[in-house]
Amino acid sequence: MGHLGALLFLLGGLGALANICEITEVDSTLVERLGQRLLPWMDRLSPEQLNPSIYVGLRLSSLQAGAKEAHYLHSLKLSYQQSLLRPASNKDDNDSEAKPSMGQLALYLLALRANCEFIGGRKGDRLVSQLKRFLEDEKRAIGHNHQGHPRTSYYQYSLGILALCVHQKRVHDSVVGKLLYAVEHKPHLLQDHVSVDTMAMAGMAFSCLELSNLNPKQRNRINLALKRVQEKILKAQTPEGYFGNVYSTPLALQLLMGSLRPSVELGTACLKAKAALQASLQHKTFQNPLMISQLLPVLNQKSYVDLISPDCQAPRALLEPALETPPQAKVPKFIDVLLKVSGISPSYRHSVSVPAGSSLEDILKNAQEHGRFRVTHLVSAQHRLAFRRMRLFSIKRSWSDPCDEGVTWPSLLQSVVEQWPSSCFSP
Repeated sequence: MGHLGALLFLLGGLGALANICEITEVDSTLVERLGQRLLPWMDRLSPEQLNPSIYVGLRLSSLQAGAKEAHYLHSLKLSYQQSLLRPASNKDDNDSEAKPSMGQLALYLLALRANCEFIGGRKGDRLVSQLKRFLEDEKRAIGHNHQGHPRTSYYQYSLGILALCVHQKRVHDSVVGKLLYAVEHKPHLLQDHVSVDTMAMAGMAFSCLELSNLNPKQRNRINLALKRVQEKILKAQTPEGYFGNVYSTPLALQLLMGSLRPSVELGTACLKAKAALQASLQHKTFQNPLMISQLLPVLNQKSYVDLISPDCQAPRALLEPALETPPQAKVPKFIDVLLKVSGISPSYRHSVSVPAGSSLEDILKNAQEHGRFRVTHLVSAQHRLAFRRMRLFSIKRSWSDPCDEGVTWPSLLQSVVEQWPSSCFSP
């Protein structure tokens, strides 16, 4: 019996016969170590480094960060309200570029709900209106005939609907209709593994709408779309047990755990995914804070949909900083990274030398300083090379917490973009 087979046997028991998606208790030591990796990120309170996903993940987990957690939420509120509610200035382009994206605003609203807050009042209403305007703009970009695409992504579009739903804020049927049509008629939403998280986020938006009954006229279409999403995600399971890949599996499980459509296939698939995730935890696969924040709720049998009615009184174990010092990996001090952008005239090709472990932001800054690399090269790459996952908003934001898991340096820039999960480009 192989390693995965042994894990399935040990973890299965009677659960192997279940027809619902259950992620039973995982080794608490592994979960604690996972949560400890978020603690250093909670000390990074500059606006470009604040990440509402970290707060949401902790609040839906079995862990807490004590006073640090409360301070982090306070910092989020100050930063997001100041940047989103200050008057727009036509004279200052940098001011508008610094504002959070639609996905970031949606995650901020999820963070408030994770603290059992319903958004309201004059300031809250303005934030809701701003998120609804984002969605209306995206709806117009998709177009009346559905031939266009969101300016950001369907992942952010779904996240925006979900955030409003958990606050019991209804969005127009036409906005929901665009997402329904995409799931019904656009097979490219799941044409490769990295799209599983997009389908999962769409499914969670539909689950929230179904449970809240905010769009009753579309209830039948929502039910059918949820069934279609679940079927697609189950078909995307790899032989190892992951849904798409290891990094899209947490969001897929968040959706499947709340499924109201039980089947033997569903129960077996989730059992297999849990075994694969446990093996990944033992190998310390998850290091990126965004990925960790999506996985922690799963290990506590929770999902973003639970923010409809969060349990803010549930006991959570206090996280303490890790005492052991991680061993230093033996890696060369510097590596050469080749950046190549074709499809423009003249084409760009330049090699830069950067310290091992550099983020994408570090590499692009080095190229800008020493290799005549400009943002326009990325814009050209976005359009000429059809990098649908890399929208302009992702170029403007800081990559202080890059989604570089699973990427082997050096590689071509386009390879880096294509290998990252789409959720890395979302909020």
